Amino acid sequence: MTTHYYTASSLDGFIATPENSLDWLLKQDIDLEGPMAYPAFIDSMGAIAMGATTYESIHAEEDDDGWPYTRPTWVFTHRALPVTEGADVRIVQGDVRPVHAEMTAAVPGKDLWVMGGGELAGQFADAGLLDEVWVQYAPVTLGAGAPLLPRALDLEIIDVVRNRAFTCGRYRVRGAL
Repeated sequence: MTTHYYTASSLDGFIATPENSLDWLLKQDIDLEGPMAYPAFIDSMGAIAMGATTYESIHAEEDDDGWPYTRPTWVFTHRALPVTEGADVRIVQGDVRPVHAEMTAAVPGKDLWVMGGGELAGQFADAGLLDEVWVQYAPVTLGAGAPLLPRALDLEIIDVVRNRAFTCGRYRVRGAL
């Protein structure tokens, strides 16, 4: 079982604009069947952890089919959030360690995805629970916004590939600097 932080970033290290927009990302060219692309990644995940901002963004874009994920999802927040009927979404707060244990128990032998927020991924890293960081770097700079990972971490390159517009890197987390 591996805990991954899989995300996209601008070249200057931001995962969203100051207004939490991903418009810059969604217009980039990527081969969804290509290396390190989202479909193959999500197929290998058993459960998802995300922050409130990511959750609210996804929840606001739900279509008539409802919540887009079939995997159990833990949402870290300090406020009340709506949950779509029938969605396996658990609202949690506090230390990531007991939640990670709960996620691991819910999907034995499956990998976990820390989705969205660099701060949440940083909390998993602080607890020694983040194993890999996957970043799809888009050929844009944002100048400001939500940082990729607001922590000093020692990483080891596992793989680097190009997928059309993206330079994709996969890194093993060695620990804090």
